[in-house]
Amino acid sequence: MTAITVDGKTIAEMLRGRIMRDVAHLQVEHNFTPGLAVVLVGNDPASSVYVRTKTRQAQAAGFKSQQFLLPSNVDQAELLKLINTLNADNSVDGILVQLPLPGHIDRWRVLEAIDPTKDVDGFHPYNIGRLAAGQSCLAPCTPLGVIHLIKSVARDLNGLDVVIIGRSNIVGKPLAVLLGDAGCTVTAAQLQTRHLPDICRKADIIVAAAGCAGLVRGDWIKLGAIVIDVGINRVFDLTGTEKLVGDVAFDEASQRASYITPVPGGVGPMTVAYLLANTFKAAVSRRGLSSVTRHDVRHIESLSGASTDNVTVQFALDQAS
Repeated sequence: MTAITVDGKTIAEMLRGRIMRDVAHLQVEHNFTPGLAVVLVGNDPASSVYVRTKTRQAQAAGFKSQQFLLPSNVDQAELLKLINTLNADNSVDGILVQLPLPGHIDRWRVLEAIDPTKDVDGFHPYNIGRLAAGQSCLAPCTPLGVIHLIKSVARDLNGLDVVIIGRSNIVGKPLAVLLGDAGCTVTAAQLQTRHLPDICRKADIIVAAAGCAGLVRGDWIKLGAIVIDVGINRVFDLTGTEKLVGDVAFDEASQRASYITPVPGGVGPMTVAYLLANTFKAAVSRRGLSSVTRHDVRHIESLSGASTDNVTVQFALDQAS
């Protein structure tokens, strides 16, 4: 068996295309443009690349996109002041503070300062709590992207055994809730989990999000399983050339899995696409629009099994078909 590579880049491009058309619809029918504000503290190279990518794609989708670049030694009070200003700005529908933050800044104090209705990263305790309760919320972007990729190759998740390696607040924990709500039996594992290879061998789906290059070997995978690699690790080959690899030994896993995501080009593009989807959802929800009339707009809460409130703006899980 040779696994089929799940092209996250192409699937994300399709989703962004839908969002672009829906933004244009809002501009014509409702006379407003969704706004996204991205805040970067310091000049971390990786974070700078991520911010540029997010800003560029938001602009390409028709959003009003703003960048706020602050020095690494900025006072926490100054950062909180900026967030309060963005909270009060009605033209800003989504606020994203790029992580990680410098050590002198309390990350949770900053995340909790963001208006939950503008928390397009889905990290605010209010949104985390609503996600856990199965209520409408802004869920974290990477887990939403992971489920979209899974649903592109497995329509019915009911009864499937899933192993998630990694229990971060950004990926592992919210993803376990989303997959559980979708009907899966979820095992939340980590690097220290005993007998981890044996546990993985029983899984229909493995999601590797531990931040450990090449952790998941080919003989960990049940024949025909779906493998989603969230890991992004920078390593050097024998020539000293730096490259990006995932948490899965791709060549080995490809001989056992039915579907597998690559690194790069798998989960990463989906994360950015769902940042745009969350911003679109926040923009419509904040304005109290009960519906969007485009035929290709669906309920985003269907990803989490959560019920809708006053907004019907969830994107179809079958867009990759």
